[in-house]
Amino acid sequence: MKGIILAGGMGTRLAPVTLAVSKQLLPVYNKPMIYYPLSVLMLAGIREIAIITRPDNQDSFVNLLGDGSAWGISITYIKQERPEGLPQAFVLTRDFIGGDRCSLILGDNIFFGHGLPELLAEAMAQQSGATIFTYVTRTPEAYGVLVRDGRGDPADVVEKPKVPVSNEAVTGLYFFGPEVSDMAAALKPSVRGETEITDLIRAYIGRGDLVAQQMGRGYAWFDSGTHESLLQSSIFVQAIEERQGLTVACPEEIAYRKGFIDLDGLRRCADGLGNGSYGLYVQGLCRAFGSGAGE
Repeated sequence: MKGIILAGGMGTRLAPVTLAVSKQLLPVYNKPMIYYPLSVLMLAGIREIAIITRPDNQDSFVNLLGDGSAWGISITYIKQERPEGLPQAFVLTRDFIGGDRCSLILGDNIFFGHGLPELLAEAMAQQSGATIFTYVTRTPEAYGVLVRDGRGDPADVVEKPKVPVSNEAVTGLYFFGPEVSDMAAALKPSVRGETEITDLIRAYIGRGDLVAQQMGRGYAWFDSGTHESLLQSSIFVQAIEERQGLTVACPEEIAYRKGFIDLDGLRRCADGLGNGSYGLYVQGLCRAFGSGAGE
């Protein structure tokens, strides 16, 4: 299974901040936004990950994440010269995907929930077709929404409906088979001049090959691409971390718990993190795991 993080685009909803820095490098509480989608892929057990960036800010991502080896993963960087719709990600990563299944996650999406690893494992186990994740929202007009038939099966996806036909928003986390690159390349641009992820999902619905997994009450999902949602997601993460004493989306901890790195690797990660709250947390993990208390 290959992982893809779409971190390109212009981030216009967060202007003027994004005139100088990529949206996915902005902080969500105490860590860069991209740590959150990266952590989701790592929780799924995916170790080969491609990050799609704009040409002008790719070096910043490389400086932050490197080649991923510190976390026991492999990161490939792919330039997106011009954003032409979400399905373009599968065209750009055709060679990277090869004959494998893949997971795409949007670089501004944040997911949290106790059962998230199990939910991801179900999607990972699927042998064919696609899996999307949905979330009930009060503002369906802001998203693509899933329409189900009388049996509860996926029937259609409608992009930002003016008259709500469903309150089940499609989140920015998807699992697809290797055929997705060809299917994405065959899509025709919409009136916006871009290919649409809703058209790709409809193609899978037409094949009878789509699983739609709804994230229920135990989950939180944020699209952190606006000033309001960026603040809300930061406040949410701060509340969770201060109340539980755990850090959300910590690649170092995930890498150790998944067996991607050993204790010495975790210690090497901690050495470069300084004495802020995040660095102190990873240092504490080293002590706990070293004594056997954190296993």
